[in-house]
Amino acid sequence: MVEEEALKAWFTREILPLEPALTRFLRKNWRNKDDIPDFRQEIYARVYEAARASLPLQANRFLLTVARNHLINSSRRANVVSFELVADLESMVVVWDNMTPERHFAAREELRLLEAGLGNLPRRCREIIRLRKIEGLSQREVADRLKIAENTIEHQTIFGMRALVDFMLGGSGKIKRRVASRKQDKEGLS
Repeated sequence: MVEEEALKAWFTREILPLEPALTRFLRKNWRNKDDIPDFRQEIYARVYEAARASLPLQANRFLLTVARNHLINSSRRANVVSFELVADLESMVVVWDNMTPERHFAAREELRLLEAGLGNLPRRCREIIRLRKIEGLSQREVADRLKIAENTIEHQTIFGMRALVDFMLGGSGKIKRRVASRKQDKEGLS
């Protein structure tokens, strides 16, 4: 059994950075794009719960396997299933879904916490995080859309994700930038 703090640290370090890849996978393999945000949160809940027993060695493969299984189960529950979808899913291994009400509630609570953390971010940083991590846009696409430098997108993404992780782990969720004072700069140059 994995300790709760170690599990949270592993999740934020190994799983959260994979969100763009997960979003791309879901967009590529699911027709209804409106389902993707809910699927992503359900997948996170399953990954978190499964990792309680022991942390997987390859987080990216584990996450995509859980996502694939979730898509298979979701397609089976759908009222109307297209022939193309059935043909694509026949080649995948099926693992039964057992999302308990408690796990569902915990996932919803974590989503509310994430929303609160996003609300703490400055407006531009929040928009960049939303475009990069929720909508899955590339750094270049976000820079073009917001008409700012790619370097700014990169830095704001790093600052925003660190602040969100801090908030999710019970911290203030404030953006922390390392800024050297002029006095330290002058002393370093002497």
